[in-house]
Amino acid sequence: MERLDRLHRLIRYDDWANRETLASMSAASRAQVKSLKVFAHVLGAERLWLDRLMGSNPSIAVWPDLSLARCQAETTELEKRWEDYLDDLAPDDFDREISYVNSKGERWSSTVADVLNHVLLHSAYHRGQIASELRAAGSEPAYTDFIHAARTGLLA
Repeated sequence: MERLDRLHRLIRYDDWANRETLASMSAASRAQVKSLKVFAHVLGAERLWLDRLMGSNPSIAVWPDLSLARCQAETTELEKRWEDYLDDLAPDDFDREISYVNSKGERWSSTVADVLNHVLLHSAYHRGQIASELRAAGSEPAYTDFIHAARTGLLA
């Protein structure tokens, strides 16, 4: 499988896992406030990195204050924006450096490949936090393991 095809598949996984997490948060009221804050951060960070990759100014805070309904709308918009970005990505772009200023005001540069890996791993990390919070509050978290999505054909 080609690198871009794998990346498309991983972005589809990320979108599926985000939607599953949203569904589990919707069913859980006691843990929703803290979980919602973390999930909004997942979306804010994904959009921030996408803006950086596209050379745009950040269009959302890294810790935005989003309602559950706004998170659902943002998830749908991000799915389309990531797919559009990846459709325009060439294999040579993975090694391209992008420069940006982080939330602490520090200047950095990273390769496109490193940014894409970070986005996927960062989101999975925080979805794990949300799952722990939901379980601690007595709710059932979403089952968002990659292997589950892959073996059940959810990423076709």
